[in-house]
Amino acid sequence: MARRPLPRILSKDSAQIARTQIARSRELARTAADSATDVLHPLITVTRGMRRLASAGRRRWADTPKDKRGPLLFLVASVVLVVALMPYGPLLAVITVMATAAWHGRDRAEPVPEGPDESQIARLQSLYEALVPYFSSPEDPAPLYAHGGEWEKAFTATGFDDDGRVAHLAIRYPAYFPDGEPEARARIEQLLTAKAGRGREYHFAWDEEGNRLTVTVLAPLPTDIAAQHFVTAPGETVLGFTDPSEVQRTLPLAYGEEQIDVPPVVWRTGMRSTEPHLLALGQPGSGTSTLLRSLALQALRYGDVLIVDGGGTGEYTCLTGRDGVLAVECALPGALASLEWATQETERRLIAINVSRQAGDPPPADSRRPLWILLDRPSVFAHLAASEGRQDPQTLLQVPLRHGRAANVTVVVAEQFDGAESLCEAVRQHTRARVVLGTAAPRQVEAVLGAPPHTTPLSHVPPGRGYARLGSGPVHRLQVPRTPDPYDDATSDADRAAVLDLLPPRTTAVEARPTDLTKPAVTAEAVGAETS
Repeated sequence: MARRPLPRILSKDSAQIARTQIARSRELARTAADSATDVLHPLITVTRGMRRLASAGRRRWADTPKDKRGPLLFLVASVVLVVALMPYGPLLAVITVMATAAWHGRDRAEPVPEGPDESQIARLQSLYEALVPYFSSPEDPAPLYAHGGEWEKAFTATGFDDDGRVAHLAIRYPAYFPDGEPEARARIEQLLTAKAGRGREYHFAWDEEGNRLTVTVLAPLPTDIAAQHFVTAPGETVLGFTDPSEVQRTLPLAYGEEQIDVPPVVWRTGMRSTEPHLLALGQPGSGTSTLLRSLALQALRYGDVLIVDGGGTGEYTCLTGRDGVLAVECALPGALASLEWATQETERRLIAINVSRQAGDPPPADSRRPLWILLDRPSVFAHLAASEGRQDPQTLLQVPLRHGRAANVTVVVAEQFDGAESLCEAVRQHTRARVVLGTAAPRQVEAVLGAPPHTTPLSHVPPGRGYARLGSGPVHRLQVPRTPDPYDDATSDADRAAVLDLLPPRTTAVEARPTDLTKPAVTAEAVGAETS
C-alpha cells in the first residue's frame, strides 16, 4: 500500500508568499467593505433616522398622561385616514417620512473649525507684533512686518496643542534679515521661546535660501528607559536616545512589559573610528557618572575596563572585582599607577601590532581586545597632585589619547563645569566626541560642542539629559539610559535589578588573571627577541 506523502514544511519564500496573499486578501476585503458602505450609505442614513424617529415617538408616548392618550390616538388615526383618502396621499406620506428620517439620520458631528480661534489669533498677532522690530526696515517700500499689519502673510502654517499654545509655526522673513549671523538668530529664537510659551523645547530650522523659519515644539525624551543589553555590533556604544527625526536608526528596547523602537545616539570606537575618545561635562548631579556606568557596562561585553574615580564617592563600587574590570582606583597613588600602566599597555600594543604587520600576521588577540579607560573628575587628582608635589595623572593620558585608536584603547573623561579649566591640552585636543549634560547656557554648550544646538535648552532638566556631538556631526538632544548605582539606597528595586543583571560575575582569586599595573612595558627588543 502506497504511503501518503507527508506535508512539506513551508519554506521562507512560500511563507512570504502566503503572508503576501493574506495581506492582499485583507486589503481586498477592506476595499469591498468600504465600497459597500458607500453604496449603502443612503439606506444606512434612512434606517438610522427611522430608529431615531421611533425612539422619539416612544418617549413622547411615555411622557403623555394616561387621560390624554385616547384623544391623541384619535387624532393620529384621523390624520392617517385623511392621508389615505387623499389623491397620492400614501405616496406623499412615504416620501415625507423618508425625507424626515434622512434628515434625522444624518451625521451630526460638529464640523472641525478651520483656522485658529479668537484666542489663538490673539497669540499669533502678539508674536507678529513682537517680530516687527527685528524683521522690518524703514527703507523697505513694501514691508512684510509692520505695526498693525496682517499676520497671515508672515505665518504660512500654524499649529496649536491642547492647551492653546503654539506647537508649530512656519515664518516668512525678509531677505535682508542677517540669518547667517548667530547673534541675529539667537535673538529671534529667544524671542519666540518667550512669546510662544516657556518650559518647552523648540526646534528651529532656518531655510536661508527660501527665507523661512520653521519652529516646532519637541516632545520630551523618555527618561524611564532602564539599562539593558542594546542590539549593537562590536565597536558600537549607545550614548543615549534622541529625536526620531535626527537619526535614521532605531533600537528595539524593553520598555516595561512592552517592546518599543527608540532612536539612539551611537558612538563608534576602535581602529576605524574618527572620534575614538569622549569628553563629558555637566553640573553636579547632571548624570555624568551615570553615563560612565552605562559605557562601562556596554564595554565589558567585548573588552576590559580601567576606572579611575576622582570623586571618591563610590559610584563604581559595583564594578570592583568583576570579570573584565582591571581596577577601580579612588586614590591618587593608585590612579597614577593605573594610568602609567595604561600608557605602557598602549605602547606594548602598538609595538605588537607593528611587529605582526611587518611579519604579515594578524594582530595578537590581546591587542585586538578593546581597552577602556574611564576617568571621572580628574581635576580632583590634579589638585591633590599639585599639593603633594606629584605628577598630574592627566599627563599620563597623552599616549592613550594620541595613539589609542591604533591600539584599540578608548579614553572617556567626565568632568564638571567648575573643573573644566584644569583639563590638560591633550584631553581638550583628542576628545572629538563631546557630551554636555544638565542645565547649561547656550554659550556653554557651544563652547564644549563647537556648534550651537538647534533647540532651546531648558532651565530644569532631568538627570542624564543634555546634548551630544560626534566630531563635526550635528548636535543631538540626548537622554542617557537610566543606570544608577545599584548599591545606593535611593535606587529603586527595578533599576537595581536591571543594573545587577548586566554586571559580569565576580572573579575569584583563582580565576582572576593577574594584572600587575606596576610591571614595566614590553620593549621593542623583547618583542623582537620573542618573534625571532
